[in-house]
Amino acid sequence: MLNKYWIALLVVVLWGVGCIDASAGDADPRYRVCVRQCEETGCVGERCFPHCKFSSDGVSVNGPWYMQEPLYLRWKQWDCQSDCRYNCMVDREKEREALGYPPVKYHGKWPFKRVYGIQEPVSVVFSALNLAMHFHGWLSFFILLYYKLPLKQDKKTYYEFSGLWHIYGLLAMNSWFWSAVFHSRDVDLTERLDYSSAVALLGYSLILGILRSFNIRDEAARVMVSAPLLAFVTTHILYLNNYKFDYGWNMIVCVAMGVVQLVIWAVFAGVTRHPSRWKLWVVVVGGALAMLLEIYDFPPYKDLVDAHALWHATTIPLTYLWWSFIRDDAEFRTSHLLKKAK
Repeated sequence: MLNKYWIALLVVVLWGVGCIDASAGDADPRYRVCVRQCEETGCVGERCFPHCKFSSDGVSVNGPWYMQEPLYLRWKQWDCQSDCRYNCMVDREKEREALGYPPVKYHGKWPFKRVYGIQEPVSVVFSALNLAMHFHGWLSFFILLYYKLPLKQDKKTYYEFSGLWHIYGLLAMNSWFWSAVFHSRDVDLTERLDYSSAVALLGYSLILGILRSFNIRDEAARVMVSAPLLAFVTTHILYLNNYKFDYGWNMIVCVAMGVVQLVIWAVFAGVTRHPSRWKLWVVVVGGALAMLLEIYDFPPYKDLVDAHALWHATTIPLTYLWWSFIRDDAEFRTSHLLKKAK
């Protein structure tokens, strides 16, 4: 349920538009001239980049400079193009600030200050904390099931949804891991892994929401519900990665699955007599309020903290509460089944 898309339904809309349309910063003639000159010389002002190789007469060595980067440099360090764009952006923003102009986006992103080579350090930290929170939640859920609650004679749990929640925990941790990687270095590979893992989590969360809310325990019924959704999500991910990385279509898919999932959990919270339904309400309402951080998009404070980073921060306590509800649900269902068996 709790993932990077359904909480903020409009996030996908804003992100999709930002990725499709050119930003004001990279359309700035001064910025473009700076980048073009840097591409020709490997320098921005007095700053030259050692991994841009040029001969003494200014002619690139062994072909175009952007093809000279070793693989390990492309991953561990910023390549020439990235360094040119970043340093030109920094210089241009200083000029705009001196003239009293507000910051603008460059290539769909606000101007962030790199910290030890990390592109968006605060978002990376909060993504890592979300990952840690999911790991803590999943581990505590595992300990509860197998060491605190009674087990059947075959050592299996009474809770019928335990296996599904284990898979959810692994997908959630995988998604936040790639979120941290993507925010640390935005390249084509990390973008695809971040989007794909998030869509996989969203799709699986929808399946799990349907199965738990409607208390579907029969294996055949579970397969009938899951199979078409799994097929659709898999096809969508394959389409994005092998045919066309279509931000607009991905936006439509994510919004549709997110809306359905949010409605399902809201209805379940409203009609169930679950003793911990208040936790579910807090997560649903809190997630909806967190959406406002993405609607009210603002430039990064001190070039480090923007609305998206703060949104990542709000999901940390919501994740803790969400896993608390999952543990309570396991205890509630186990107690109910034990009483029924007597």
